[in-house]
Amino acid sequence: MTGIRIAAVLLLACGAVAASAPTTPPAFTHSRAEDWINSPPLTLADLKGKVVVVEFWAFECDNCLKSRAWIDSLEHDEGPKGVVVVGVHTPELDAERSGNAVRKAVERLGIHHPVMIDTDLSYWHALHVQYWPTFCLIGRDGLLYACVPGEMDNGDQRAAKLRDAIEMLVKAPAG
Repeated sequence: MTGIRIAAVLLLACGAVAASAPTTPPAFTHSRAEDWINSPPLTLADLKGKVVVVEFWAFECDNCLKSRAWIDSLEHDEGPKGVVVVGVHTPELDAERSGNAVRKAVERLGIHHPVMIDTDLSYWHALHVQYWPTFCLIGRDGLLYACVPGEMDNGDQRAAKLRDAIEMLVKAPAG
């Protein structure tokens, strides 16, 4: 079984929403500098060759906040291996629609990875996301492998399976 197939099995085991085959992900829907925090506007082409974890979150979402430690450890452990986290802040509540409020939350939470402000929910809809948080995995080959909804906690079995799948994608050929 190839590394990609093993990763797919692991993703399905942790509740991923996966297509029958990897697909080309939609482009980021915001390209203005003011819609990005900690980075100039990114494109998926900028990230080719990296494993990208797209984290859909909202700053008032309890499950999103509980997942922060898992994201931090993922970046610490897997970042040197080529894993990049791109946050997509998609508001759940009216108070989360302000770009300034998102910037303050990113600073307060100590988030250093790129964050796209998706106030209009355009990227959320493009990837058919339904829950906060959701983690979408893009392989080094630039293909979307799965989106995994739900809180991730260090030591949790689902989170461990997702980490295993990410590590498999790191080891897979870039295509």
